[in-house]
Amino acid sequence: MLSIQKWKCPGSQIATVTSVVALVSIVLVSIVHLFWFPLVPSFAYFSQAQNSCVPINGSVDSITDHVKGNVKSPIDLDRQFPSDLHKAVVFHGAPWKAEIGRWLAGCHSISNEVDIVEIIGGSRCKNDCSGQGVCNHELGECRCFHGYSGEGCSERQQLECNYPATPDLPYGRWVVSICSAHCDTTKAMCFCGEGTKYPNRPMAESCGFQVKLPSEPGAPKLTDWAKADLDNVFTTNSSKPGWCNVDPAEAYALKVKFKEECDCKYDGFWGRFCEVPTVCTCINQCSGRGHCRGGFCQCNNGWFGTDCSIPSVASSVKEWPQWLRPAQVDVPDSSHLPGKVDNLNAVVKKKRPLIYVYDLPPDFNSLLLEGRHFRLECVNRIYDDRNSTLWTDQLYGAQMALYESILASPYRTLNGEEADFFFVPVLDSCIITRADDAPHLSMQEHKGLRSSLTLEYYRKAYDHIVEQYPFWNRSSGRDHIWFFSWDEGACYAPKEIWSSMMLVHWGNTNSKHKNSTTAYWADNWNDISSDKRGNHPCFDPDKDLVLPAWKSPDVNSLSSKLWSRSREDRKTLFYFNGNLGPAYPNGRPEASYSMGIRQKLAEEFGSSPNKEGKLGKQHAEDVIVTPLRSENYHLDIASSIFCGVFPGDGWSGRMEDCVLQGCIPVVIQDGIFLPYENVLNYESFAVRIHEDEIPNLINILRAFNETEIKFRLANVQKIWQRFLYRDSIMLEAERQKTVFGRMTEWAAQFSQLIEDDVFATLIQVLHYKLHNDPWRQHVHVKKEFGLPQECLFKSN
Repeated sequence: MLSIQKWKCPGSQIATVTSVVALVSIVLVSIVHLFWFPLVPSFAYFSQAQNSCVPINGSVDSITDHVKGNVKSPIDLDRQFPSDLHKAVVFHGAPWKAEIGRWLAGCHSISNEVDIVEIIGGSRCKNDCSGQGVCNHELGECRCFHGYSGEGCSERQQLECNYPATPDLPYGRWVVSICSAHCDTTKAMCFCGEGTKYPNRPMAESCGFQVKLPSEPGAPKLTDWAKADLDNVFTTNSSKPGWCNVDPAEAYALKVKFKEECDCKYDGFWGRFCEVPTVCTCINQCSGRGHCRGGFCQCNNGWFGTDCSIPSVASSVKEWPQWLRPAQVDVPDSSHLPGKVDNLNAVVKKKRPLIYVYDLPPDFNSLLLEGRHFRLECVNRIYDDRNSTLWTDQLYGAQMALYESILASPYRTLNGEEADFFFVPVLDSCIITRADDAPHLSMQEHKGLRSSLTLEYYRKAYDHIVEQYPFWNRSSGRDHIWFFSWDEGACYAPKEIWSSMMLVHWGNTNSKHKNSTTAYWADNWNDISSDKRGNHPCFDPDKDLVLPAWKSPDVNSLSSKLWSRSREDRKTLFYFNGNLGPAYPNGRPEASYSMGIRQKLAEEFGSSPNKEGKLGKQHAEDVIVTPLRSENYHLDIASSIFCGVFPGDGWSGRMEDCVLQGCIPVVIQDGIFLPYENVLNYESFAVRIHEDEIPNLINILRAFNETEIKFRLANVQKIWQRFLYRDSIMLEAERQKTVFGRMTEWAAQFSQLIEDDVFATLIQVLHYKLHNDPWRQHVHVKKEFGLPQECLFKSN
């Protein structure tokens, strides 16, 4: 029973509460209450009365204590969580910047669940999208498959494989999709086509064209894009190099010849002759509620979303995802209603921060995956002939990993009114890698600049959410999150979205390096008009965050525990292995590569002879700076005390390599932030050296005493899991377990890791920002935050 004397409420409200409690058990209403565990009555009806009895932004705990008459002592974060000698406050093992670490230790750790009303959509789409798309039941809009368009996906597009022919180029100028055989115009992909033994066998790029033998030994073959090679690829003569009629068994037995330039580039095929169909790669593999068709999830009835994770009113409550359970659902009794149910409300207990994920039109994600011409493009995994997971070394795979984690997270909400942040899922890694894929992705308007094309995608996504949703204008987009995974991050973000939070791998504040740093002209953003880009920096540490790059799960390194190697096992003082520029064989020829940093390092400390046979001016036995590929790169890093972190064409993955193998990162890139550098206390585990101090690098490192070295090594060992996308990896592990009934070796290894990973770190940063970003002080919202008042803005 409620003790009325303890509630400090107006008398009329006490009466209201008491009356409602009494009536709950006896009043019959035309509402059917469906409960998904726990089976308890709903008191949501009088939540308004409850909220008026206590501070509106108070926590669940503070309400409970107030009812019981207990008074909590105020939280004194400065006193309870003092900083150490390096000005860090430790939270969950990681050294954070003091003010952030204090708040996380004192507030994030005591956050409570609050009741969130999730809205389950029931809007219908025209003609149920004609079987060529998925209905977004929130908006009542179709998300059409590749090659289809229109309000009901009834319009078939004509996506050509080739550019218009010319007298000299009968198949048009080169493009990745160029085709001399059958073009599937729904995807602009090339296949053998009807009349051949294997009509669905891919015939991509040089497969269908004549190849010229090299003019000199060692030179590459050259493809003549003006001359088709149909006599060979269509041949049934076993002595000629065929393709479309080649029987795989006979080819494996070496009974027939086949054209070596032909292979299986497209997703969904396996084997030298594409003879084995496989599972394609989709976001979260459609959450088990749909079919992955080349990268686009074709959802089962009652489900929608990029990964089929959003239930509609036609779905079964028992099948709802974990992030919507346990739920208490109020369903109108259809016998008392004239039409179908439009929406349902489901009350779910959740902790903040809550993230709303826009279900954008597929142009920004699913179509980019479905239409890719190389199965390894912009994904972090593919599937083999047994449908087992093969992790890729795709550096840009972090974008997919994070997207999947957010979609499956308990911090996700379908209610934009309750959301604290809004994630806009544009896959720029797919846009850039696919920029030359097909004519319909033409960069002609962008002067060949992939950076300009990508900017246009983000601007169109902005246009869509401003037109379709009310959330952007409420904060001028400051609570929105965009991910830019490419080499120079958000340098090419359109001016309209710069107020938002940018997740990047490249934290260039432009304080020193003010222009584009890439050596690839197509990615250069200097020539993008200020009318489109504005004049913003690439990174603003006050609002943005650098995330680690994707690193393929390495079972050998994990099982060997290279990250935990002691100081005594690390004999090399300093280590760097990578491209060192034009002075070395096979080095990058551009002087602008790595902003000249790697070249300066090699000039001073190179441990391998350059083209002139010279070593670095200050080379030393315990210093390794080499471009020669290591036979055991990870072990070499794990055998070193300090390891170099320098740029490439924008960011490189060296920071991740260092931390994951337990080596102290030595950062040389002025004005450019590394992962978490504006939230974690880098002085506790890394060393930063100015670019003009490169000649003195080794002297600086030798000056560190053993105490400082061991202190930093110990902290690297405490944060290394924050550089892993373990959450996304374990989502895939669970999917594979469902398929095969067991955990694979990599899954078993990663399941033993328990510390915070990339996604957990991001959630912690967002929670801190929710209550500490200055702009939020002036925003008055009526929300329950699950925190005591001391953890909230005073104006909340």
